[in-house]
Amino acid sequence: MCTETNAACCHFEHASSDPLPLKIESYESAVKDLGGLQSNYATVQMVRATGGLLNQHSIPEFEAFMEKIGYNVDDLDKLNIIHVTGTKGKGSTCAFVNSILQQVDSPNKKLKIGLFTSPHLIEVRERIQIDGKPISEELFAKYFYETYNRLRSKSPPLRKVSPTSPYMPMYFRFLNLMAVHVFLSEGIDVAIMEVGVGGQYDSTNAVRKPVVCGIASLGLDHQSTLGSTIESIAWHKAGIIKDNIPAITVPQENTAMDVIRS
Repeated sequence: MCTETNAACCHFEHASSDPLPLKIESYESAVKDLGGLQSNYATVQMVRATGGLLNQHSIPEFEAFMEKIGYNVDDLDKLNIIHVTGTKGKGSTCAFVNSILQQVDSPNKKLKIGLFTSPHLIEVRERIQIDGKPISEELFAKYFYETYNRLRSKSPPLRKVSPTSPYMPMYFRFLNLMAVHVFLSEGIDVAIMEVGVGGQYDSTNAVRKPVVCGIASLGLDHQSTLGSTIESIAWHKAGIIKDNIPAITVPQENTAMDVIRS
């Protein structure tokens, strides 16, 4: 496993018995290898083709990927996650919460705040932030290859959720997994996690005990995977709500509010 924060490093193992040759592990190579993972668009197409079955496997598969890189789902509770979904405004909500928390005066120390959001504007490292700033290119490369190498290694074997489970997560879920690794390694006090699509089956919803859940404005979007009615979309979004965990929503259409309350 690469332990340096500069642009050099080690080799990674292939799933076969033969290791791949040494390679330079830089930020540029990390971005290239990330781009080689299955795209979000391709994943959506596969979900369509299976009638949503792959969606139902997403969280168990994410938990298996966490185990593969040395964590378990209970480790997410250490991050004091603020979980946010919605159709419009969820990214802005996360940004506002991030800004507010950075102003909090703790009696012992300043809070260390993590933010996982999408999409990015210029560079992919914008998706994983600490204290309001994207992680550096050096840290991105370090944590990317620590995650990537562990997933590619033969040991421990990946727990297969279904016969169709991939050995490597797709683009968004990989970054979600990497963000968890970054935040746990860097000692984050609070992590703000923005849902990718929907909520119920989104990989960010692996968290069982967030400190609070938020739902921004709902509307018709991602209808191929979330359904074509506001009620169906509200059901997916409300899937992040957990028993005995505070949940907050902006005013929604009455039919959407009925689903959220249920």
